[in-house]
Amino acid sequence: CIGFHSRCQGPRDKANHDSAVEIQLQLSAFKMFLDLAGNHLSGKDFTEAFDAACFPLTLFSTSFNPGWASGISATIIHGLLGMLVEGGADNVNQCFLEASRFGSTELVRILLQIAQRNSLDVDVDLALGFASHYSKIETMDCLVEEGHAIAFLGPLMRAAERGCVQVVEWFVKRGCREMELCLALTAATSSSQVNIAAYLLPHVPRPVLTALSIEILKAAGERSGGSLHGVEFLLKSDFLSDPVATYSVADTIAKSEDESVPSELKTFLQEHWSEAAFNQGVMESRENFMNFMRVLKLGESAISLKDLPAPLRVAIAYMLLYRECVKAGGRLLSQRLRGQLVEAVKLLQGFDVDTEDVNKGHHHQLMAVLEHHLPLFLVKASSH
Repeated sequence: CIGFHSRCQGPRDKANHDSAVEIQLQLSAFKMFLDLAGNHLSGKDFTEAFDAACFPLTLFSTSFNPGWASGISATIIHGLLGMLVEGGADNVNQCFLEASRFGSTELVRILLQIAQRNSLDVDVDLALGFASHYSKIETMDCLVEEGHAIAFLGPLMRAAERGCVQVVEWFVKRGCREMELCLALTAATSSSQVNIAAYLLPHVPRPVLTALSIEILKAAGERSGGSLHGVEFLLKSDFLSDPVATYSVADTIAKSEDESVPSELKTFLQEHWSEAAFNQGVMESRENFMNFMRVLKLGESAISLKDLPAPLRVAIAYMLLYRECVKAGGRLLSQRLRGQLVEAVKLLQGFDVDTEDVNKGHHHQLMAVLEHHLPLFLVKASSH
């Protein structure tokens, strides 16, 4: 097959000349050989021959011209493999899976046709899993369009866990069910594949996220392997598109007595995303302010803080907090940071900030107030 295919790479006129006759002669000669061999060939022999024919087409298909399966080469390969199947080769599915794994799309297409013609079962869904694992996109197209593979969930979740953006995008564009997208988001979150989670999040309907929000965070925590970056990303991203709801879900899990909640997740939420964390942040900010005032009034340094310009005094007191908030990024701050920021703005302005705005998570407005009191050169330096 390969020898004939190689000869077909020469001048087209010469390659096409008498090609049909040559194909027929080669296939007839092979059929005659099989007839002469008769009972001397066992099913195992046909199976090994089938494997031998598929092996180079699987491993070295990229060295052939694209689309060879629709040309002269395909005809002789069809004929040869068909005879071997009729003789008793029983490894069509095995060769089919290997071809899918290595991305030999042309051979996958031929084996699909042979299987359909001979009423043989080939596992197109497992083949899709192999092809997706190795990012063989063209082969994945073939398996869905011609093999009618429909099992997207497993390959999609594994791609999300690995952080394979190309494969995840392919599945999403092909059309996934809502629960498949939700489970893939959970898989990406648990593996801290933030880029994948960011891509999937807008594709999961909000009602689904709201209904399953607690389960998503719990499942992500269970499979996290110690890293909760994915969970932190969802919370910072305001994954429920409602700050009050997002903070509430985190607080609910933090307060939960359910033993199925992973201890690491619960501790993380208690320390950073619970109402208690917000109150702790307020207390820390207040204590920081009191310490600063003690130094301001009672400090014995030769350089008196009272003599510094007001913006520099604010920078000494709150520059570290400001940088932490800038570094945190995202649509929402953790409750602990938010508590510190709220109290800082309150003390700077001399009156309570808008409680409703605070509860809605509008920390950017609070950051703007803090920036107003800081030296401009420090604000610009922190933004880079």
